Amino acid sequence: MTDNQESFESFKNNLDQISIVCPQTFVISRNGVLSGTVDRRILDSAHRHKIKVIPLIVNSGFNSQLLHTILFNPQARKRSIVMMVSIAKKLKLDGWQFDLEGLNISDKDSFTAYFKETAIALHNENLSLSAALVHAVENNGGPTPYHNFLFENWRAGYSFKELAEAGDFLSIMAYDQHTRRTPPGPVAAVDWVERIIQYLLTEGVAPEKISLGIPDYSIHSYADYSEEKGIFTNAQQFGYKNVQYLLGKYNPEISWSEKAGCHYAVWDNDGVYEYMYIEDGASLRSKLGILAKYKLRGISVWVLGKEATDFWTVLAKETIPKK
Repeated sequence: MTDNQESFESFKNNLDQISIVCPQTFVISRNGVLSGTVDRRILDSAHRHKIKVIPLIVNSGFNSQLLHTILFNPQARKRSIVMMVSIAKKLKLDGWQFDLEGLNISDKDSFTAYFKETAIALHNENLSLSAALVHAVENNGGPTPYHNFLFENWRAGYSFKELAEAGDFLSIMAYDQHTRRTPPGPVAAVDWVERIIQYLLTEGVAPEKISLGIPDYSIHSYADYSEEKGIFTNAQQFGYKNVQYLLGKYNPEISWSEKAGCHYAVWDNDGVYEYMYIEDGASLRSKLGILAKYKLRGISVWVLGKEATDFWTVLAKETIPKK
């Protein structure tokens, strides 16, 4: 969850279906200093309803140079680990999740070593360690320079099998298949998501260590202009309320893509086509089929407050109730 009203309201209204909450409220500095906190209302509600609290640790802006600096500074790594233990005791947390992104392929061994050091220290204190990891579908640069850029700068730095064995679980971010930097397309087509899981399994990651990352936001792609960039293709991630607003405004026909496992709409905005790929209860059901097929640990949803009105209903019908 994020630190805002819509995320808080979603958490408060769906406590009975949440087993772990991960507030994205902590950042790490180049010196390994952690800063942030967790809303006391979240801590109190989580403890009352037996929900584990495992905050995310983020390198601000997913800055790759910042992450590189931390990884190659033994004092910074040690300092951050000491602070993780101290803060966890103070706030009565259950553990931490690394959300350290922008990892370059050249930093793979250092990241793995840092994660293992942290896991040992946290486990000694009865705290868990997990990681939110960028997806991968193959261990090569792919068919285009775009694919190669993502591989070297975002995907190839994670040793999935080693991290899974050292930590408690991996939240695999099986989303952002299409963004403002790509042609229009789904956030997370179900066939593409399945490729991600199949790749992880072939890499030796145990299915019980995989938490399938599921998006609950949609993507709107359109033509845009600014004085700085000129004319360019843009895209925005929208929560379901904004999706409904745009669909109501333009009144397009809504179609279903069997391949992508999601609804989508295309409309004409004064001669220029705009696209909306929608994450809702139907797309969630498609992805939960992968969860069942491969007997995965569970799901990790980004982000509380963006979900469709039928999200929680589908989740309740398709998954095992929280114990």
